[in-house]
Amino acid sequence: MDAKIVVLPGDGIGPEVTSAALKILKSIAAKFGHNFSFSDYLIGGISIDTFGTALTEEAIAACKDANAVLLGAVGGPKWDDPTATVRPEQGLLAIRKALGLYANLRPVKMYPALIDSSPLKPELLDGIDLLVVRELTGGLYFGQPKERSEVNGKIRAVDTMEYFHYEIERIIDLAFKLAQPRRKKVISVDKANILETSRLWRQIAAATAKKYPDVTLENMLVDTAAMRLVTAPKSFDVLVTENTFGDILTDEASILVGSMGMLPSASIGVGGLGLYEPIHGSAPDIAGKGIANPVGTILSAALLLRYSLQLEDEAKLIESAVEAAIAEGCRTVDLGGKLSTDEMSEKILAKI
Repeated sequence: MDAKIVVLPGDGIGPEVTSAALKILKSIAAKFGHNFSFSDYLIGGISIDTFGTALTEEAIAACKDANAVLLGAVGGPKWDDPTATVRPEQGLLAIRKALGLYANLRPVKMYPALIDSSPLKPELLDGIDLLVVRELTGGLYFGQPKERSEVNGKIRAVDTMEYFHYEIERIIDLAFKLAQPRRKKVISVDKANILETSRLWRQIAAATAKKYPDVTLENMLVDTAAMRLVTAPKSFDVLVTENTFGDILTDEASILVGSMGMLPSASIGVGGLGLYEPIHGSAPDIAGKGIANPVGTILSAALLLRYSLQLEDEAKLIESAVEAAIAEGCRTVDLGGKLSTDEMSEKILAKI
């Protein structure tokens, strides 16, 4: 297979972890006879410093022309001024909109060898295998108006949570499809006791469920879901929710597996093009030290192979290699180990 992959290393530890994932992808290409070509573009703070914008039109055009996009992370203290008109996160929002990436998939799987790395009791952890399906292009992050103004001498800030019915329909329908080959259970998370958008969300979830009689639907308020993630995480199979709730809940879910550095994500839309990134941030406090955990990015590369290139065997090989390395005791600093980013990626590479 021939495939063009755009790499957006970003800021902080982004270049370090994407470099590790590229080694894995190149090894997979060599092993299976594929021809993957890679091209790098800037995003986030480094793009602001270089071009004055968090993502250039050239980078967007390259991404649209590619088969998949691999992203590191964006942001850092240098660009944290809340009054700034150009911010690194704008690059993320721009690429999601430009590529029509309406769904973010975040699998959370417990590796038996890492049970002691989690702050939760071991009996709560064994067997965790859940998938969070987060709506990605609507809600508070994109709704308008979004502004700050002065009203009667007082500063007023406004963000708008807005959803159209079709945005909700497509994300919930995807969640049901993804649940069918799994344990056939969808938990739809909302705040229907307060928010009108959530009442529409719940209404559409009920209508969608009728099309999938083999899948069970449970509606759950977001505060209950946050509690259940740490008290009964094994009760979740597929969890579907709107943009802001999904952003928060998936970061909470990262503690289940011991470190945010372990979790991958896939952002997909209509067609095969997708964007793949670890859920962690740019971690400026450890940037340049060579100790970042590359597993989340390496597993994101596996999702890239699965969802954008339809290379299931290759994706499973990467996932098996990660699990084998972890089972042997390979650990980066965030998991209490001593391996560097490069050393951890080499241990995984040796299993491929």
